[in-house]
Amino acid sequence: PYYVDMNQNLFLEASLRSSDQDLTVFVDTCVASPNSSDFRTVVYELIKSGCARDPTYTLFPSPRSDVARFGFNAFSFANRFQSVFLQCELAVCRYHDYSSRCYQGCVSRFKRNADS
Repeated sequence: PYYVDMNQNLFLEASLRSSDQDLTVFVDTCVASPNSSDFRTVVYELIKSGCARDPTYTLFPSPRSDVARFGFNAFSFANRFQSVFLQCELAVCRYHDYSSRCYQGCVSRFKRNADS
């Protein structure tokens, strides 16, 4: 566990452990939940499909392509829960493969009307 005060800046880093130096990592989705085993019922989206959902979410420059750094302000779920758990999905891609998910950035998915 990592203990922080409300609204304190929380900084995270995800690094890829591989001998392949030609890989890059991308933070695609991060959701928070008050339940460590349920990330569907009560969730708060920090970032989804590469798009920031929380106004305090920030992606920081990284010294290497195999490291992703990001942060946000600590929060609680309506003061009813003492803990907040984080689950993130990251993409691993070939470095400089501009057609890969890692280089697409924010992807908004639009639903089409079934009648059209």
